[in-house]
Amino acid sequence: MENRAQAYRAGLSSPLAGERACSRLSPYLALGTLSARQTHLMSEGVQTDTVSLREGRRAFQSRLAWRDHFTQKLENAPDMQLRALNPLACQRPITDDHFDAWAKGETGLQFLDAVMRYLAATGWLNFRARAMVISVGCAQLGIDWQRAGQFLASRFVDYDPGIHWRQVQMQAGLTGISLPRLYNPIKQGHDHDPLGRFTRRYMPELTHVPDGFLQKPWKWPQSLLGQKYPKPIIDITTATKEARLHLWTHHKTKSYSDLSGEVMKKHGARRPNQNRHGTESKTNAQNTQLNFDL
Repeated sequence: MENRAQAYRAGLSSPLAGERACSRLSPYLALGTLSARQTHLMSEGVQTDTVSLREGRRAFQSRLAWRDHFTQKLENAPDMQLRALNPLACQRPITDDHFDAWAKGETGLQFLDAVMRYLAATGWLNFRARAMVISVGCAQLGIDWQRAGQFLASRFVDYDPGIHWRQVQMQAGLTGISLPRLYNPIKQGHDHDPLGRFTRRYMPELTHVPDGFLQKPWKWPQSLLGQKYPKPIIDITTATKEARLHLWTHHKTKSYSDLSGEVMKKHGARRPNQNRHGTESKTNAQNTQLNFDL
């Protein structure tokens, strides 16, 4: 709270900076050895202060509140691990052909593979990386969301059912509230590991690949790369277009929209002066807490 919060906002999405910019308190919060209230009070009680520290702590406190928000979602739908919030969202082609390659970090999509190998080595990922591995695994690779979710749950040292399964459903596009973001791991590599430091650390077979080919190593002459690293098991551009078309097709139907509306009423985040239907509440604003549906 006195030092690391200073880099929190800038570093939390980076695969390299995130492991030190983030608090890394999630295992203790998940296991109950540290409470969210205690953590919040600790962040409020810091004496040394700068603008960057204050901003970092506010961002961290916001995520503590969102943690409770997602825990409440599980209490409202305790079978979230077993069924999709919007059942119609499950009507998509599912194949487990790519599961082993995804789980082992051998898809040929180097940044995705680096992240999966980092998870195997550390048991932890920052939020952006978690979202990417679920999204690409379920949407573009066609892995069953429950199988992907169970595998990740077994790897995370900070597995927290309330956060985990709601995020799995959100990133896999099963809530129906909004279209999920479809991640392109090649673009993510360019954006968050432009110098290849993270990738080369966890993908030693790509150590000697030049920077210009690192995000697409299959374009480097195979005679130079040899058999050390496989070609991509899918064409990410084609797979993304197919996944997006499938999602849009479902979103256009009235039955899908009706079910999504019910999910939104029960699970959507609302402003403190809105009631559960998303309309303005007559409750005095002074008596309405900003508690994210708790």
